[in-house]
Amino acid sequence: MTNFEVGSVQTGKVTGIQPYGAFVALDEETQGLVHISEITHGYVKDVNEHLSVGDEVEVKVLSVDEGKGKISLSMRATQDAPVQQQPEKKRAPRKRQAAVKTEEAGGFNTLRDKLTEWIEQSERQDLIKK
Repeated sequence: MTNFEVGSVQTGKVTGIQPYGAFVALDEETQGLVHISEITHGYVKDVNEHLSVGDEVEVKVLSVDEGKGKISLSMRATQDAPVQQQPEKKRAPRKRQAAVKTEEAGGFNTLRDKLTEWIEQSERQDLIKK
């Protein structure tokens, strides 16, 4: 077990598959576990969809616990991460301008334009009701 340094990349053979991962033999006497989360980038629902007993795989040694006799391995760490597309930048919502139908022109004006017109009308003495 001391032959395998943390961070080293090894070639091994899948010796067993469990719902939580796969056991990989690194040599005649040593095997480690590739946890399901370390098989590949992305979500893995079923280990059997990615590996079979007897497959030769490249693994990276994540940790070695000599006291417990366990080696943690990763296949994912030997693979390039998939290129993720940058999410589109969300644009600030455009301010909606309410429109008011003008009877004279037969079209629409924004409230801002119409407000200016109403202010001018409110200041005209001949339009003020007495």
